[in-house]
Amino acid sequence: MNIMSFLTPKDSTYYLDSNSTIRQALEKFDYHKFSIVPLIDEEGHFISTISEGDILRFVKNNCNFDIELAENVRIDELEKYRPYKYLDITCSPKDVFDLLLDQNFIPMVDGRGMFIGIIKRKEVLTYFYKELNLK
Repeated sequence: MNIMSFLTPKDSTYYLDSNSTIRQALEKFDYHKFSIVPLIDEEGHFISTISEGDILRFVKNNCNFDIELAENVRIDELEKYRPYKYLDITCSPKDVFDLLLDQNFIPMVDGRGMFIGIIKRKEVLTYFYKELNLK
């Protein structure tokens, strides 16, 4: 089984640039209805993930939060409560399965740490559902 056959490539994946502001992140989360997305730098390296919860914790802890603050704080400055782990393309199927037990998707990187896409838990489960002829 080729794990990379489950890859949703970067150009079909939603992610945020590490220079994005809280407001830009909130708008993207709201529009796409995601709760967590990969965070990459301007060169395309995977940095971390950012979640709605990370943003909400920032808002809660900054009682004077306003839209101007949301336009001036970059998301890479926020504390990440539970960032998703990533894997590189040399990983084993076991690595993928182990990580998908705890994450809805796995950010994937190449040998240079460049973000190349994600492997979704749903895609892997769907594959096995079909392979096992479950009905």
